[in-house]
Formats: sequence, structure tokens, C-alpha cells
Amino acid sequence: QVQVVESGGGVVQAGGSLRLSCTASGLTFDDYALGWFRQAPGKEREGVSCIGYSAGSTYYADSVKGRFTISRDNAKRTLYLQMNSLKPEDMAMYYCAAQAPDCLGPPDEVPFHGRYWGQGTQVTVSS
Repeated sequence: QVQVVESGGGVVQAGGSLRLSCTASGLTFDDYALGWFRQAPGKEREGVSCIGYSAGSTYYADSVKGRFTISRDNAKRTLYLQMNSLKPEDMAMYYCAAQAPDCLGPPDEVPFHGRYWGQGTQVTVSS
């Protein structure tokens, strides 16, 4: 049974940082591309970033480029999202997703459907 679990969310002041983590079990981690998505109340889910199988390719939505960094540690079966210079508009529930097709571009531009999803972790940014 596949399980995807996010952690690391919390409350931070604008300008602060958080690091999200996502662990996945029950699948061959190295064979999956991984992505981060977010959804704020009343808004559609948006793609934030994705990373290819071997971490050789990473893509970001324009809204987070230069502030967020995605990475993966296949030995630990863990995906990360380092978020710096957080803004109030970054406040959302953040979800991790895994899919077999590789990540080919920013997930807000190139479809990343995600075969497996976590339950999300809340990020709150106070101004």
C-alpha cells in the first residue's frame, strides 16, 4: 500500500523560511517524479515545483522561482521543499504527489497529474 506523508508546515512571519518534507512508502521511490502543489481557500490547486527521477531536472512556477528549492533524497525516500522569503500569498495547504512519468516542466504549465497524493501540510504566513 502506497503512503505519502507531508510534514514541516507551520506558522511563519512574512520573510521567514520553512522546509517541507514528504516521505513515500510502498513504491519504488527512484522510479517516480515528485511534485509539490498548493491550494489556498477558495482557489484552485496550483503546481509549485517538480523534480525528475534522479533530481537532474527541477522546475518551478514563476511565483516561487528564486525563493523555493525542491530536492529529493532517494536513499531516505524523501522529498523536500525549502521555502525562503515567504509571502502572505504563499499561505496554503501544500501537497506532495508522485507519478511515474517524468517531470517535464513547471507543474503549472506542463501537466503533472500525480498518481499518489499526500494529505497535505498547512503553511500559514503572517504579515
